[in-house]
Parts: sequence; C-alpha cells; structure tokens
Amino acid sequence: MSRYTGPSWKVSRRLGISLSGTGKEIERRPYAPGQHGANTRRKMSEYGMQLQEKQKLRHMYGLNERQFATLFKRAGKAKEGKQGENFMILLERRLDNVVYRLGLATTRRQSRQLVTHGHITVDGKRVDIASFQVSVGQVIGVREKSKDMAIIRTAADSLFGRPDFITFDTEKLEGSLTRLPAREELSAEIDESYIVEYYNKLG
Repeated sequence: MSRYTGPSWKVSRRLGISLSGTGKEIERRPYAPGQHGANTRRKMSEYGMQLQEKQKLRHMYGLNERQFATLFKRAGKAKEGKQGENFMILLERRLDNVVYRLGLATTRRQSRQLVTHGHITVDGKRVDIASFQVSVGQVIGVREKSKDMAIIRTAADSLFGRPDFITFDTEKLEGSLTRLPAREELSAEIDESYIVEYYNKLG
C-alpha cells in the first residue's frame, strides 16, 4: 500500500489529532469530516480504538502500512524495554523525523522531501533514505549547496524550541541526538498499548 499523499487536514479531523503540529485543523473544525458534520457518532468498539490509534501514529510519521508493520516487528526484537515504547523510539530515530525535530523543516512531509532530494547529510555524507535510523551522536546537517534554501532557513529561524534530546547549531545548520528520547518526551496523544494489542490480534 502506498503512502497517503492527500489532504492532511481531512485525516487530522477524522483521527482527532493535528498532523501538521499547529492544531489549526482541529481548532477550526473539531469534528470528523463528512456530510453529517458535527453530529455525535456511536461509541467506538475496542477494535476501532486500536485501529484508530494505529492510524494516528502511522499518519503522524507518514509511513505506509508495510513500513509501519515492519518497524513494529523490529521493535519486538529488542532485548530490553516495552515493544510499544521501543517502536515509538524507532520512529523518532528515522532521518526524516530527526530533520523535522532539528527544525530544518516545518512538517515531517517537508523534511522527507529534503531527505529524498539529497539536501541532508549524516556525518558529512549525503543520505537520501528517509527511513535511515539515526544513532546517538551522529551529526545531521545540510549539504553546503543547500544551506541557502529559503524553506530551510525559514524553518530553522522560526522554531522556538527543540526536544531536550536534540542539540542544534543554528549557524552551521547541523545537530544530533544526544540520547534516545524517554517515553514522556514523545506524543502524549498516542496510547501505544492499543497498537500493540492491534498487532497481537493479527498474529
């Protein structure tokens, strides 16, 4: 199944979570899209809640179903920690997400484009694979030829705060993961236990 590239605002309203990170789509119309508008819908089943939580996280990071399921299985092979938390940390370590966290892009979709178009480097070498897993201490930067791109400069200058597990040099346009994030530093809008239950039922 291919990655969703349609209107993100409609998906945000359906799932009840801001995929843009601004909250504008939920603030403007805090109900699911459709002809019935803001009408109250029937209570969601347990399976429905599991599926919705999985879709929230998948759309948040912009993965297709196969990528998402593969990464979840990888999280289950870790020797330590809970599978759900390990899964979310693996998602955070994706290169496109780290670029977004550094503030080199305003959205994860934009950061993915920067990576795939060859504007991003890891330890000085160009990497154009969005799913590349960034390790603690690796330096993520911008290619010399791309440092004057307006979207990168605008994104970097407009960001007011970065996570505590990220360091960033505004002048050099480079930064790194100083450590792996703790669960409480990741999205509180996601209940990963539902996602674990969803995949456990699939077998």
